[in-house]
Amino acid sequence: MAHIAFLAVLGSLLVSASPTQDPFSLNSNKKFYDVQAHRGGRGNTVESTLPSFAWGLIDGSTTLELDNGITLDGEVIVWHDVSIMTEKCRDTSPVVPNDPMFPYVGKLVANLTLAQIQTLDCGSQRQKNYPQQLLYPGARIPTLKEVFEFVSCADPSHRILWNIESKIDARFPNRTAGVQQFVQKQHSIFRDSPYYRSITYQSFDWRTLVAMKARPLLELDPRITTSALIDEDTLFAPEWLTDLQVDSFPGPSLGEQMAQAAHAIKADILSPTATVLIPSPEDPSESLKFTTQSLIDEAHRLGMRVKPWTASSICCFLVNRLDIADELLLWGADGIITDYPNVVRRWAKQQGLSVAPKYPKQRVFSCLEKHMQKV
Repeated sequence: MAHIAFLAVLGSLLVSASPTQDPFSLNSNKKFYDVQAHRGGRGNTVESTLPSFAWGLIDGSTTLELDNGITLDGEVIVWHDVSIMTEKCRDTSPVVPNDPMFPYVGKLVANLTLAQIQTLDCGSQRQKNYPQQLLYPGARIPTLKEVFEFVSCADPSHRILWNIESKIDARFPNRTAGVQQFVQKQHSIFRDSPYYRSITYQSFDWRTLVAMKARPLLELDPRITTSALIDEDTLFAPEWLTDLQVDSFPGPSLGEQMAQAAHAIKADILSPTATVLIPSPEDPSESLKFTTQSLIDEAHRLGMRVKPWTASSICCFLVNRLDIADELLLWGADGIITDYPNVVRRWAKQQGLSVAPKYPKQRVFSCLEKHMQKV
């Protein structure tokens, strides 16, 4: 009887999985080249919504990349910005008549409740820098739990990987929740999800990376994978980097100093911006690439991986440009965070890299219909 029951379970798992997927291989996406869908793939779909993550799955991303904010009432939401941006969301109606916080667009996430935030329509406006975005009118800002629940439906064998950022402003503490609140609330949700061992925790504010591994203090998990984000704005701003001065490390190059600084906080991954140019310390009239061969080599020497990320400026399409992807791969980058995961996956496959399987549209869209709530 037990044998029959086992076969029944086996059969149901095989039916629910894609033909190219092994339902018993947890975390198997770790063996593929890491094509990360930035905010779900904002070049293709309105960002940070359930539809964006649906298309990230369909396009065969290795990892879903997203950001977290924390609302006034302590809920962890999936949203990139510290405030509600006019170009991304529209107000619909107040939660209660004569709500003094209405309209909500333009307000800080930390000053709004979840109920207020989930009245916003964040699927009806195509960003001017991303003219190919699919719109999903009425799409709400989801909570992290809602994203995990939706993806678990579409990904029953829990293969997909995650790269989740704490959206905290080290310069202005009153604009976001604090370090301990972010770490404790995010970790609690991570721990209770089926994806706990598939999550990388990233941040520009390196204090959160240190705190996430601080088991003696918070009973968290020192084994959790952390990724140190860095760009031209935080490079020489110690408040972002746990008061570290990057130029105090031996180097000799700036890229090597960045890798050494990230290693000092025990980061597992260094995630620099890929195409921004910065003035040369020796000759300010000359410009240097932010991500370099020496940065990647030094990070690898120190046992870290390197996964450059997508610049937000329209002038710097970073790894959305395949010539930049070619260069990063030549230098040994371990993954690419891109707004166009479908394009980068196709490129990676052409380079002979092993890529993650695509998820079947029918199942993904069925789960999206089940889980998506509109305003």
